[in-house]
Amino acid sequence: LICLCFSRLIFGTLYPAYYSYKAVKSKDIKEYVKWMMYWIIFALFTTAETFTDIFLCWFPFYYELKIAFVAWLLSPYTKGSSLLYRKFVHPTLSSKEKEIDDCLVQAKDRSYDALVHFGKRGLNVAATAAVMAASKGQGALSERLRSFSMQDLSTIRGDSSSTVPPSVTVRTSSKQSQPKTSRSASEGTGSSGKC
Repeated sequence: LICLCFSRLIFGTLYPAYYSYKAVKSKDIKEYVKWMMYWIIFALFTTAETFTDIFLCWFPFYYELKIAFVAWLLSPYTKGSSLLYRKFVHPTLSSKEKEIDDCLVQAKDRSYDALVHFGKRGLNVAATAAVMAASKGQGALSERLRSFSMQDLSTIRGDSSSTVPPSVTVRTSSKQSQPKTSRSASEGTGSSGKC
C-alpha cells in the first residue's frame, strides 16, 4: 500500500508537475494546454477518490486500479486526460459555468461576512479575557506589594529584632554591620554575643 501511494505521488503529481514547469518555461501552448487538462482531470479524480476511498477500499485491486487510471491519464498514447476533458469536463463546465460562478460569488460573500462576524466576536472575547486577566493580575500585584510594604514597615519600626529577617537587617544596615563583623572576627571566636 505504501509503495502504491509512493508511486502515485511520483507519477500522478511530481512527474506532471515537472513537465508542467517545462511547458511554462518553453511557452509551448500545446504542451501547456495538455498539462492544464491533466491537472483539471487530476483535481476531479482526487476529489472523487476522497469519497470512493471510504466505500470502495475493500474492493480487490482498488489501489492498483487507481494507479492504472493515473497512468492512463498520463500516457501519450491513450491521452486519457485530454479525452476525458474534451468529452465530459469541458461540455459540462461550459453549460454550468454561469451557475458555478454565481455560487462562487455567493460563497465568497458569505465567507467574508462570516469572517467579519466571527472576527468581531473573537476580538470581543479576547478583549474581555484581557481585561479580566489584567484586573485579576492587578489584584494579585497589589496584594504582593501590600505584603512587601508590611514587611518593610516592620523593619523600620524595629519593634522586635526577632521578627526581622536577617537578610533585611543586613540590607538596611550594610555599612554598619561590615566593620562589626570584621572586628568581631579579629577579636576572637570565644564571644557568643549578638552583633
